[in-house]
Amino acid sequence: MTAVLYRGAALTDARSDRLRLGVSILVDEHVIAWIRPADGEEDPGDAQIVDASGATIVPGMVDAHSHVTGPGGAHWIERFSDPAERLVDVAEANGALAHAAGIRWLRDVGSPIGIDPVDGRERALALGVRDRWVGRRDRPYLRAAGSWVMRAGTIANLASAEASNGDELLAASARQLDDGADFIKLYLDGPDPETAPWTIAEVAAVVETAHARHARVTAHAGRLNGAQVAVEGGVDAIEHGFELDAALAGRMAERGTRLVSTLAVMHSWLSFGQTTSLPRFAEEEGRTRILERLERARESVRLAAGAGVAIAAGTDFGGGSLRANQLAWEAGSMVEAGLQPWEALAAATWRGGELLGEPEAGVIREGGPADFFLVHGDPLSDPAALWRVWRVA
Repeated sequence: MTAVLYRGAALTDARSDRLRLGVSILVDEHVIAWIRPADGEEDPGDAQIVDASGATIVPGMVDAHSHVTGPGGAHWIERFSDPAERLVDVAEANGALAHAAGIRWLRDVGSPIGIDPVDGRERALALGVRDRWVGRRDRPYLRAAGSWVMRAGTIANLASAEASNGDELLAASARQLDDGADFIKLYLDGPDPETAPWTIAEVAAVVETAHARHARVTAHAGRLNGAQVAVEGGVDAIEHGFELDAALAGRMAERGTRLVSTLAVMHSWLSFGQTTSLPRFAEEEGRTRILERLERARESVRLAAGAGVAIAAGTDFGGGSLRANQLAWEAGSMVEAGLQPWEALAAATWRGGELLGEPEAGVIREGGPADFFLVHGDPLSDPAALWRVWRVA
């Protein structure tokens, strides 16, 4: 492979609100050989020269909440019942989309259980996809939770890991790790919206078991009651967290519980009001509910950020309505909620890497992997620049 010199770009590490101007980066064998001022370059040898002037080099992004086997759209839940062959093909298309958008890491937080058409194993389908993507530069790195572990009856016709009591919950969770899951995803929204589906003690038992096996536990918690149980049960992260209050945000900060924000899902639902005739999106009552939920979710993000909770960014693509190349939408949504653009970019890069326990994810450094991309514009003053991907290293 010929070395590549990216010359004269702006650079952000997503750790401050300032760009570093006039930067050159030499990449050799997918590794960053050096980072220098453009007027102080070392000899690049016979490297291919890329004139990067006017562009910004951005760390490869981390979509911290994704579902690689789902296509998204207005019927996202129904699509998880498609044949396994179709879902695996969808995952390949999603991987290509994400990579082209500058997303170098995906954290899959749930996929249907089925017989993988490639390896023949019956388990959560994203696990086989993850294994097949190892070493591929045209796909993101993938970490997968296995399937959703949820109270029986929560979502009909979804091939998930269901449980009816605490013992079954623990067994189903352990089974995901036995199948090769990187972490466990508990579903803390249950059939009864007024009551969390599991107790603090039941969640704590799962967390203890997972941590003993050096795995983390995260919890889907769109409602406040489920989020409260999850945090007190010791989970490592809350997914969505649409109804946090100040007390719980403070408790999350105390316990080191992270939040994965997915605000753009509701922006997507609002768009369906113009592009579909589905009542939940197109009728006034449905649109009002979405707007109210969006404002409550924005407040949750503001409360979490104010309390010092570490926040990562996710799209919920596949398991929600977004698509695999739309993490920039979430970054922009976080800015609308009150975060500074650099904070939103941090959530979409190195904060996601911290959540994964991957120190190279979302980081640009000499000697590190060349997992960065170039955009037209300044994402620290204009988050929409993240949509304008020009080149992926």
